[in-house]
Order: sequence, then structure tokens, then C-alpha cells
Amino acid sequence: MAAKKKINDIIESKGSESYKIHYKYHIIFWSIYILFNTLRWGSLHNDYIYSIKTNLIGFPIHMALAYFNVYFLMPVFVFNKRYLEYTLAILGSLALMLVVKFNLTYYLIDTNVMPEASEVVNSITLNYAIVTMFGELYVVSFVTAIKITIDWLREHQKLHELETRQLTSELSFLRSQVSPHFFFNTLNNIYSLTLEKSDRAPEVVLKLSELMRYLLYAARKNKQDLQSEIELIQNYLDLEKIRFNDSLTIYMNITGNLDNKRIAPMLLIPFVENSFKHGANKTIEPMTIDINIAVKEKKLYFEIANPIPETLVTNRLAEEEGGIGLSNVKKRLELGYRPDEYELNITTTNNIFKVFLKLNV
Repeated sequence: MAAKKKINDIIESKGSESYKIHYKYHIIFWSIYILFNTLRWGSLHNDYIYSIKTNLIGFPIHMALAYFNVYFLMPVFVFNKRYLEYTLAILGSLALMLVVKFNLTYYLIDTNVMPEASEVVNSITLNYAIVTMFGELYVVSFVTAIKITIDWLREHQKLHELETRQLTSELSFLRSQVSPHFFFNTLNNIYSLTLEKSDRAPEVVLKLSELMRYLLYAARKNKQDLQSEIELIQNYLDLEKIRFNDSLTIYMNITGNLDNKRIAPMLLIPFVENSFKHGANKTIEPMTIDINIAVKEKKLYFEIANPIPETLVTNRLAEEEGGIGLSNVKKRLELGYRPDEYELNITTTNNIFKVFLKLNV
């Protein structure tokens, strides 16, 4: 719950932030724009002085309309799905811009406000209005498209960061679930020996201290040496052998080069725990557990098989009682590895429960 609350707080704080583009990028954009426009119209009219004058008038109008649309009209109307009001507002802004631009051009530069036309234009005609308004609309649309693209890229980056944080929090939460579960089972083993006043109790306590050291330090890492993970399994098996004596037979086969191979910590031990919880712990008959661990070409092949007592097969208690450990591992695999990096198969055939895991290491 604490992990989820933390993620929600991050999302809310991030969501309340407004994206701001650094002022230097505004300066660069508008500098390039006015230079391009000046050269363009200067070449068209063969009069660069006139082009500079008209751009000095048009440039502030372009900026005012573009920023008014991006930072006011769109947040107020478009983001709230008030499309009709937005359309009317943008048309009103363009009409106001048309009047302002005409008068500034007429009184400050030339009474012929549209020298590129075939005839003298000294009043607001339909053709002048259409050409001017579409020109402004083009600038506004271009600036808006840039702003939307930048916002989308930043939003995508923010979501990626949040997903990464959430992944880390969920993995930490799942690992914290594994440790108490495993520790609880081990304490039960010690309790059984103390009731019997067994001389093996000191040995069990020593093994437990090694397990606790692993849980406290190694399990905090995102990845752990495969050799350390296997040593954890061996310590756990040694504890179980002490408790079950001759009624338990374990075959453990390890092949391949384990050097420089890494794995998510506490990933294999729940499978071993499960074989005892729903196998050896549920029967008084002799029990055999087969474990095969092989490393081939940067892949780990882990397989464990144990018989299931008839009562569990009939009542399906294996799925109902102890699904926490296995579901935990499945979730950790989904969060910590890509789908192409692992393969997990859990089957029950002829009263034999079998787990097969192939994993990139």
C-alpha cells in the first residue's frame, strides 16, 4: 500500500506541472522565422527595406496570436472540449488581427497594403482578408504543432519515468513479500527441532543466520550472482533434510558454468518452498524431490519436480493454499524481465508437480 501511495503521489505531482520551453528556444525560433520571412518577401518585392518594415509590424502580431492560442485558447477551450467556443474565439482573434495589421500597414508603411496584388488595395477587401487571415492561421498552426509535439515527447518521457519508478517499487514490494514468507517457514523448522530437543538445533541456527544475511543484504539488489542463489537453495535444503531425516530424498544436479551469471534475487527459492509446502509437508510417506539446474549459452534451465499427495490432487489444495509464492514469482518475472527473456511452465502430470523455468542470465 505504501508503494502504491508513493506512485500516486508522484503521478499527481508530475501531472500538476506545466511544461515550459526555455526562452532561448523561443528566441531561436522567432529569429529564424523573421529572417526567413524577410528574405522571402524582400526577394518577392525586390525591396528588402519594405520587407523589413512589414515584418516588424507582422512579427509581433504573429507572436501574440500564436502564444494567445497555445497558452490561453487551447487550455481553456480545446482541453475542455469546448470546440465551438474555441472556433469562434480563434476566428474573432484573426478578425481583430486583420484590422490591427491593416491599419498599422496603411498608416505606417504604405497605403497600398497588398503590393503583391494586381491592383491597389487600400481598404479591407475580401481577398485581402482571406489571404491575411490564412497567412496568420498558418503561423498559428505551425507554432501550435511544435508545442503539441514537444508536450507529447515530454509526456511520453514522464510516463516512462513513472513506469520505471512504479516497476522498481513493485519489485521491492514483491521481494519484501518473499522474505517474511520464507523466513516464517524456516522458523517453523527450528521450532520443530527445539520441541524435540535435537542436537541439530545449533546447526540449524547457523544455517538460518546465513539465510538471514542473504535476505538482508543480497536480496536488496536488482540482480544477484546465480551461484549465491544456488547456495541459498542448498542451505534451505540442508535445513529441510535435518527436519525430515530419512523420509526425504533430494536429487540436485547442477551443470554448466555459473561464473558471471546473474539473476533476480529470491526468484528460485519459492519453487523449492512450494515443493515442500505442498509435497513433503502434506504426507508422512517417503518423499523425493528432483532439482536440475543447468546453464547453457547464457540461459538458465531450472526444473523441479515433486509428487503431490492424493488428498491435494483431489481437493486441489496446492492451488488454493499456497499460490502466494508461485504467483509472486510470476509477477516478478513479468516486471523484471521481457517476455522473450524467460519461459515458465507449471504442470501436474500423474500426481507429479513440475516447474520448468528458462531464463536469460
